[in-house]
Amino acid sequence: MDLGLKEKVALVLAASKGLGRASATALAAEGANVIIGARNQQQLEKTAQEIQHHSGSRVLAVPVDVTKIEEVEAIVAATVQEFGRIDILVNNAGGPPFGKFDTFDDRHWQAAFELNLLSTVRFSRLVLPYMRQTGSGRIINIVSVSVKTLLEDSVLSTSFRMGVVGLAKLLSDELGPYNITVNNVAPGIILTERVRSVVLKEKLAQGMSEEEALNDTAKTIPLHRVGKPEELAALVAFLASEQAGYITGTTIQVDGGLVRSIY
Repeated sequence: MDLGLKEKVALVLAASKGLGRASATALAAEGANVIIGARNQQQLEKTAQEIQHHSGSRVLAVPVDVTKIEEVEAIVAATVQEFGRIDILVNNAGGPPFGKFDTFDDRHWQAAFELNLLSTVRFSRLVLPYMRQTGSGRIINIVSVSVKTLLEDSVLSTSFRMGVVGLAKLLSDELGPYNITVNNVAPGIILTERVRSVVLKEKLAQGMSEEEALNDTAKTIPLHRVGKPEELAALVAFLASEQAGYITGTTIQVDGGLVRSIY
């Protein structure tokens, strides 16, 4: 299936590794020009070279801390300067720490707000003039399965990612007349460094191998396995496509069936 992404311009955040890298790789494989942003410049440039080598698409690496407005503005400006447009925005950022509600003070809440909600607001606001100019666009927010079901100790992440879900619903209504869609992708347990450091950490500390820890974790998942970043990235690429033009304002989980709710 041709997703109609050739020569489209995609800005993908937190893309030096994990879900962001997988998403950038999937978009580049479909022929999109991709700008990837993350804080670690060395890792980011290495990732850009690898994606460009395997896809043949143009990949530009621009270091960015999504909590710093001047760096947010700089990567958007660099994208427009290089490609003249922005068609696709993939909002993505690492999650805040896990813990019980009363272990976090105002500093933790402010940092989580800036990382997971305010960054999405800023990037969306900055790219919209260019999307309106071309008469189309795709905003895709990577959130968490915690917006669909209880995820223990995720109070910081859940609180602000729920804000992203509400924002996407309102934006989808406002931006529909401009042919701009806004959707959320909610990963379940996908094998990334964050999952290794949070979900598997306790099991590994008990002496389990990574394979044993993954198998133990997967017992609660109907498909009985942990997901791959590429499986989530396939949905991101589809939501960015022409074929997904009638999907907006929704949140789709990629979780192997982990969420049991009907609605």
